[in-house]
Amino acid sequence: MSRIPSWPLAAPGVADTGLSSIPHAHVSWAIDRWHALRDWLQRPRSPRTLVLWLGLYLTLACNWPMYWELMRIGGGQSADYLPTLLLMAVLVACGNVALLTLLAWSRWMKPLWMAVVLVAAVSQHYMATYGVVMDPSMLANAMQTDVNEVRDLLNWRLLFNLLVVAVLPAVVIWQVRLRKQGLVAQLWRNALLLLAAAALAAGGVVAMNRDFAPLMRNHTKLRYMTNPLAPIYSATTLGARALFSHKRQLIPVSGGAALGASYAAQARPPLFIVVVGETARADHFGLNGYERDTTHELAARQVLSWRNVHSCGTSTLASVPCMFSPLGKAGYESARDDYENLTDVLQAAGLAVFWLDNQPGGCKGVCDRIPHASAFAGLDPATKEALCPSGDECLDEVMLRGLDARIEALPAERRERGVVLLMHQMGSHGPAYYQRSSRSSKRYLPECRVNVLSDCSHEELINAFDNTIAYTDQFLGKTIDWLKARSDRYDTAMLYVSDHGESLGEFGLFLHGMPYGVAPEVQKHVPWVMWFSDGMRKRDTLSLGCVKGGLDSPLTHDNLYHTVLGAMDVRSPSYKASLDALAGCRGKAAAVG
Repeated sequence: MSRIPSWPLAAPGVADTGLSSIPHAHVSWAIDRWHALRDWLQRPRSPRTLVLWLGLYLTLACNWPMYWELMRIGGGQSADYLPTLLLMAVLVACGNVALLTLLAWSRWMKPLWMAVVLVAAVSQHYMATYGVVMDPSMLANAMQTDVNEVRDLLNWRLLFNLLVVAVLPAVVIWQVRLRKQGLVAQLWRNALLLLAAAALAAGGVVAMNRDFAPLMRNHTKLRYMTNPLAPIYSATTLGARALFSHKRQLIPVSGGAALGASYAAQARPPLFIVVVGETARADHFGLNGYERDTTHELAARQVLSWRNVHSCGTSTLASVPCMFSPLGKAGYESARDDYENLTDVLQAAGLAVFWLDNQPGGCKGVCDRIPHASAFAGLDPATKEALCPSGDECLDEVMLRGLDARIEALPAERRERGVVLLMHQMGSHGPAYYQRSSRSSKRYLPECRVNVLSDCSHEELINAFDNTIAYTDQFLGKTIDWLKARSDRYDTAMLYVSDHGESLGEFGLFLHGMPYGVAPEVQKHVPWVMWFSDGMRKRDTLSLGCVKGGLDSPLTHDNLYHTVLGAMDVRSPSYKASLDALAGCRGKAAAVG
């Protein structure tokens, strides 16, 4: 083994006290240890030995979120819960070894082993930092994340965690030498290791089934915290769906759509704005009883706020297409084909329909067949400077700029019948909440101003989120004022509903996107607000007293499709009065109230 030569550290003629040799001795010792480690790593080993090491390492180093969750479930009774925790560790280790055994062939597998380690490191970071789980829906949502959203999720802690978790196994994988073996010998040895891992896992489950079965049944999120098994399973599931699912067809539902009797002798056409909110929690709206007055502007405009509304999903990808679908949550999630949606029916009835997006993730296919645009496109420099502080991301008020011109660009014959504008907010999208509110709406300070939410105090985090709600309140108030200013030409109305809610540290969870069945209430309980001008109320023959009496009635995103059709008096075979939130308060008798 080669060594670095020793050079005298003391000058000639100067007595050596021994102190000068200490740094050199330390360097020499470190180099000797490195050479010894390298020689040990370069002893020829079988691929199965390496995947055993790697499987155990991933189990110990990359599954801390799962262990923390198990300890939380155990209620701090670590001694009593230790067998369950050890069983989960054994099962994850067996699963990791079994997975890696499929790749235990030759040195050409090294890049794949490194990729598995990188996936595990990234997954652990986001599970630990935001409390998310790596199920297929979360991964599908992540794949639709744009550059701006990715930027919000990148930070120094991610880099640090990757270095801590991934560097050591990467060095080992790169340095280790693998023994060459014949194909048949490799095959039966790999199969034997795979069977041994499966047998050990099965034995553990059988031995502790009385405790294990209720645990997995009552805490299904644990299945998606096994790392890297869960992210790889989810990615494989999505890939299999894309490869083996049948070609989805577009099923029409707009046939038979027509304008109702109110259009025959209308004095003014209707102008209805539907605002699709983003990540707003119903329990943080002052209108719904929140202790903070986060919705002062809406309250001043005497809006109607439903207090018991639940979303279709816990992410934009899941909720937005579902809430505009005629199928409802259950039908939408089980459908094997795509269906036309609310925007198609409104357009088929002859109305001017336009989708305006301030959400970088887009409309998720809802607006594909109607006129649509990004609110960021075509802005003048002054507006960008005032409303787009980050340069490529704007505050929601930007959607009101130039809105008249956008309406005028729609076909005149459709505008004369009526207009439906759909605005998709940036809203309260995290984790950079502090970027989603204007300076004038920052009522609650100090606010969290970093993307690693766990680095902030709970008070700072709540302040930052509440400032986004206060800004949404300002934006909706200005939207109503914009509609009021046009009430001489249109009968105007607005409906606002958020796509999903948000976790703000409750149960150690942040952001959103948890599987719906185990997601906390705050990710599903959303605000729903409506406002009607006098002209629109009379046109729709609505009794406001009747509507106010039903504001505690339960609604879901299933009601949106039918409520908008009813409010716009659009006849369609797909319309269901039982799902129209206003149907019971509509009619000549009701209009007296």
